[in-house]
Amino acid sequence: MSDIKLSEISSLPPKDSFKKEFNHETRHLIKKIGHLQHKMYAEGKKSILVILQGMDASGKDGVVKTVFSETNPSGIDITAFKKPTEEEMAHDFLWRVHQKVPRKGNIMVFNRSHYEDILIQRVNEWITMSRVEQRMSSINAFENLLQYDSDTVVLKFYLHLSHEKQQKKLQERIDNPEKQWKHNDSDWEESKKWDAYMEAYEYAINASEIPWHIIPADKQWYRNYLIATIVYEALHKLDPQLPTLDGNDPK
Repeated sequence: MSDIKLSEISSLPPKDSFKKEFNHETRHLIKKIGHLQHKMYAEGKKSILVILQGMDASGKDGVVKTVFSETNPSGIDITAFKKPTEEEMAHDFLWRVHQKVPRKGNIMVFNRSHYEDILIQRVNEWITMSRVEQRMSSINAFENLLQYDSDTVVLKFYLHLSHEKQQKKLQERIDNPEKQWKHNDSDWEESKKWDAYMEAYEYAINASEIPWHIIPADKQWYRNYLIATIVYEALHKLDPQLPTLDGNDPK
C-alpha cells in the first residue's frame, strides 16, 4: 500500500453530496449508536476507544457533542490530553494514557491523544526523530495490546481540515462573541507551522499498524456523518446483547 499524502485528499464532501439528506441520515445513526452503546454497556464484555486528532479548529469538540449525543453517560467517557503535569512527566509518555483506556462495556473518546507526543513535540523539535520512531513503535504495541488482547476496538480519526478553513474558523473565535472563549493566541502560532504538522501527521498515519480514517472536515455535517457511520458499524459488528435473567449468553 502506498503512503497516504494528505495534500492529495480533499477536505470537502463529494460534489454530489446534499447537506439535508446527510443530516437526516446522521440523526438516525446517532440514535442507533445510542441503542447499541446501551446494550454494550449492559453486556460489559467489550469496549471501544475513539481517537480524535486534527489541527486546531478541526471540529473534535463538535464530533463529541454531536455523534455521542444519544449515548448513556454512564457508559462513555471523554478525555482531553493537555500539557503533561509534573507527575505525568515523571513517568513514560504512555503512563497517563493507559490509565484512561475504556473499561469493559464503555466507550472512551480521546480528544487529542498519545499522538500529541510525536506531533507537537516533533514539530517544535523537543524530541529527535529517533525518539519519534521509538515512540511510534511503542504506540503500535500499545494499540495492538488494546485491540487484540483486551477486546477494545480502536477507531482512529484524523479530521482533515484545510489550512484556509482553519484560518477562517480561528478568526471566528475573535469576531464572534459566543466563540471568543475558544480563542488562544498559541493556535495562530501553531498554524504557522502547518507544513511541518502535515509532515508529522503523515508520518504518524503511515507508520500506524491500526489504520486511520481520514475524515474530510471542512463541512461539519459531512464530518459528523462519516464518523457516525464508522462508529455505528463498529458497534453493529460487535453485536452486543442484553444479559438475561438466567445468566445465559443470549447469543
